[in-house]
Amino acid sequence: MVTRVLVLGAGFGGLELSTTVAQACGPDVELTLVDQADGFVFGFSKLDVMFGRTGPEQVLHRYTGLAGPGVRFVAATVTAIDPAARRVETTAGPFDADILVVALGADLHPEATPGLLDGGHEFYTVAGAFGVRDVLDGFTGGRVVVGVTSTPFKCPPAPSETALLMHEFLTARGLRDGSEISLVMPLGTPIPPSPEASAAVLAAFEQHGIRWYPERLVRALDPARRVALLSDGGELPYDLFLGVPVHRVPDVVAGSGLAVDGWIPVDPRTLETAFPGVYAVGDVTSVGTPKAGVFAEGQAAVVAERIVATVRGGTPDAQYDGRGVCYLEFGHDQVAKVDVTFRSGERPVGGLEGPSTALVADKTAFGTDRIRRWFGRDWIPTA
Repeated sequence: MVTRVLVLGAGFGGLELSTTVAQACGPDVELTLVDQADGFVFGFSKLDVMFGRTGPEQVLHRYTGLAGPGVRFVAATVTAIDPAARRVETTAGPFDADILVVALGADLHPEATPGLLDGGHEFYTVAGAFGVRDVLDGFTGGRVVVGVTSTPFKCPPAPSETALLMHEFLTARGLRDGSEISLVMPLGTPIPPSPEASAAVLAAFEQHGIRWYPERLVRALDPARRVALLSDGGELPYDLFLGVPVHRVPDVVAGSGLAVDGWIPVDPRTLETAFPGVYAVGDVTSVGTPKAGVFAEGQAAVVAERIVATVRGGTPDAQYDGRGVCYLEFGHDQVAKVDVTFRSGERPVGGLEGPSTALVADKTAFGTDRIRRWFGRDWIPTA
């Protein structure tokens, strides 16, 4: 008997799970992967394009090139999810599943922050980051504000990376002396689980003259006055505003009955939802880890093991350990690696390696290994 596995979303989680299950189960599984995008883009690749390190065409990995022969990719938008029946409606028609995995991520809403669309730029979507590349090409310096507009938000280190890479960018163009860089974040430290990593980032901010505004959000922009309005009542003037937009669960998930208090609750060890045979991984969940690709991948690996065990007639016993390793750009060919673990009911812990030039190659290998595994081809990230 063939098990029908339906995976919604082809990000870190969906790609890792689909590839693993298809390879392990072969003809015993009918695996369908659904996504509305043309292809996959690493989060760090968005910054590479934004700051002119590489081109958009180099970092888009089209889903038509998926490596797994057992994976059927469907380019479609999910329009309805019935988790009780494990039935999904899409623009390409309906799908029924024996096992359903929801990995649809978080939707971004720049329109939810007053003034952001008119007076600033968001850089968290692929289109937004690629568009900022053109903005920076014509930027002649001035007051740059990088600001987070709500919580939770994906990849908590990314705003700090953006501020540091902005310093590098302006310095290389001879514009740094006439510019200011400010970072507004809701966190008390740049990377709360790792005091060592936070200390390194704050030291880099001080060294480069980057102004740090912790425990605050940007609630709105006033485009006419060119000021960012902060949650503490303060204001920051800007010539260029780069915003992290509001994150929300996709509407189709909100309407499915899966979400509670805005996100999908799951068992933090197994990633099971309240509905039998339905898992959820990554940004769409409230599992308790940061919303970042490496955590989605780790969760997907656990779910993949559990699905393989189920297909083979065994008892699933794989459990998620809450661990993730991510890379942190300091600019000027300096990269750090942060290793953090989030376990339910325990205080998060994390360590730091670097920053160093040696870790640049390590970060490159991280990307190339995954593209080889998921898409079956070699990739040079900054060619």
